[in-house]
Amino acid sequence: MRHPGAPWGLVLWACAGYGHPAEPPASESLKTLEKRADRGDARAEYTLGQMYLEGRGVRLDEGEAARWYRKAAERGYAAAENALGFLYDSGQAVPEDHVEAARWYRKAARQGDLEAEFNLGALDDIGQGVPLDHAQAARWYRKAARRGIIDAQFQPGRDVRRRAGRRPRYRRGGALVSPGGRARPAYGADGPGRSVREPPRPAQDLVEALRWYPKAAERAYAPALHELAQAYATGRGVPADDVEAYLWMDLAAFRARGALREQCLAERDGLARRMSPEQVAQAERRELEWKKKWAP
Repeated sequence: MRHPGAPWGLVLWACAGYGHPAEPPASESLKTLEKRADRGDARAEYTLGQMYLEGRGVRLDEGEAARWYRKAAERGYAAAENALGFLYDSGQAVPEDHVEAARWYRKAARQGDLEAEFNLGALDDIGQGVPLDHAQAARWYRKAARRGIIDAQFQPGRDVRRRAGRRPRYRRGGALVSPGGRARPAYGADGPGRSVREPPRPAQDLVEALRWYPKAAERAYAPALHELAQAYATGRGVPADDVEAYLWMDLAAFRARGALREQCLAERDGLARRMSPEQVAQAERRELEWKKKWAP
């Protein structure tokens, strides 16, 4: 199964490869790489899998990619174990099998592969291939977050935030990190993602959530900016502060696209109607400072 585009709440940013070899050195020819792979070099096998999956320097061939990934994974190469898990998760070149995906993710995670840690969290979070376990998902997310995946840095906060209001919330689907480190949606708006109903939890849980949001917000992740703005607007987990709320809401609108951007703009305008001109000006001055940080 190919995963369609995600709804705005699950749109994730591209991540770096975090040490996974995405392509051979410029000085290394395809023939040399194949010779290394034929001699049992797991890194070369994994790199060939990457090349065939993306059609980079070779014809695009998902079946050939899966073959090379499996060779490297069976030698215990963590990046290949995660990559093979992703193929089973997405149904690319192999039959879709979430149990098998979880098995390969777990092998890679045990070796410290942070992409696999994040992917296991995503499966635990929706109960696919593994028992539904939000606590275990949060542990995997936090582990990956501390090691640098921006999507995971947002997810631990969201895991708490989405259960913290007065009413039950619903969440569709999850997110997976594909071979090479790009975050991809596990399910789209029309996909087979299950809606998981969760009980409300005390608003104090937002305090824990807000420990994580600023880390993602500093990297300009729009959903995290929006969550920060809402927390300041309502005073949940932090003291209510319209200036802070306006600041983060306008920044979220600046970084967001589509439905999320329209929502942020509407909420920002609502905040402005209850603020003084001096408060709006103060927020906008601080906003300029943030935008300078993000300037290329």
